[in-house]
Amino acid sequence: MEEGKAPPFLFLAGGVFTLFLLYGYMQELLFSKGLKPYGFFITFVQFIVYSMLSTAEIKYRNIKLSRVNLKSYVVVALLTVGTMALSNASLSYLSYPVQVVFKSCKLIPVMIGGILIQGKRFSRLEFMSSGFLSLGLAMFTLADVSVHPHYSLMGLVLISLALCADAAIGNVQESLMKRYNVETPEMVQKSYQIGAVFLFFVCILRGELTPGLQICLESPLWDAIIPLLMFSICGYVGVNLVLSLVRYYGALLAVTVTNFRKVLSICISFIFFPKPFVMGYLWGGFVIMLGIGCSIYAKELKKRAAKKELPTKMPFQSPNRLFQPTVQTL
Repeated sequence: MEEGKAPPFLFLAGGVFTLFLLYGYMQELLFSKGLKPYGFFITFVQFIVYSMLSTAEIKYRNIKLSRVNLKSYVVVALLTVGTMALSNASLSYLSYPVQVVFKSCKLIPVMIGGILIQGKRFSRLEFMSSGFLSLGLAMFTLADVSVHPHYSLMGLVLISLALCADAAIGNVQESLMKRYNVETPEMVQKSYQIGAVFLFFVCILRGELTPGLQICLESPLWDAIIPLLMFSICGYVGVNLVLSLVRYYGALLAVTVTNFRKVLSICISFIFFPKPFVMGYLWGGFVIMLGIGCSIYAKELKKRAAKKELPTKMPFQSPNRLFQPTVQTL
């Protein structure tokens, strides 16, 4: 996309909805078929596809690579593996709606990570948002427990660890991108290439590589290989569309679009993959949306305050650079 010319908002928003709805559908489809016990193998394939697509993007756009040391990328890669592999593996134990709700509440560990890693300060509104999210998350989880008598805590542990890694990775990526002026495709390429190597050995140690490959080769194309490829491609392109939304139309609209997409993903999950429904889901989701709304409003207030200070304190930086998005997981 041309840097100076903004693509139509409906094109970007429609692309985000379409791609991420497909992403969610393919993810749940994979975990409802024979690949359900092989979350790390699914993540391994996803990392390979992301690496290939980011490499192609770097060559197509002729992006000049930065001089970030390998050690820093290894740290990012390990955190990325932890975030995505644990998140995917949690679907072996959790329902898809619960996973989506947990991932929507990443503000909680992000705030903790921001305080511990970068010494950030947060407003009362942001802490209020965190409180709403925590309460809504508890309500939604309790509702899920009530309809699943043999509920496994392992899924909650895995998705919680994934969110903790996600909190750390956002702060580490932000620090690296500001310090070395790293382009997003380079960050994706390096972290996912190194992460793919880690995942290769993890899959071997866990005994997932051979069975995963065997299922892909023996199953019908629409049961394994095509969903895997569509899952990975939709995720990569979808993230880039979200970044374009942030760049051209601001974080407020981008977050609003992605959150409505998550609501639709949960609805589609109940329609195409039938599961019990109780009112606790609805009330928990409502409280979570309140928390997300507070978070969006708090970010917008911070953005306005930063723009007012920009001409006097940082004349050499543009507002877009101040809020350059980092590579976030889905």
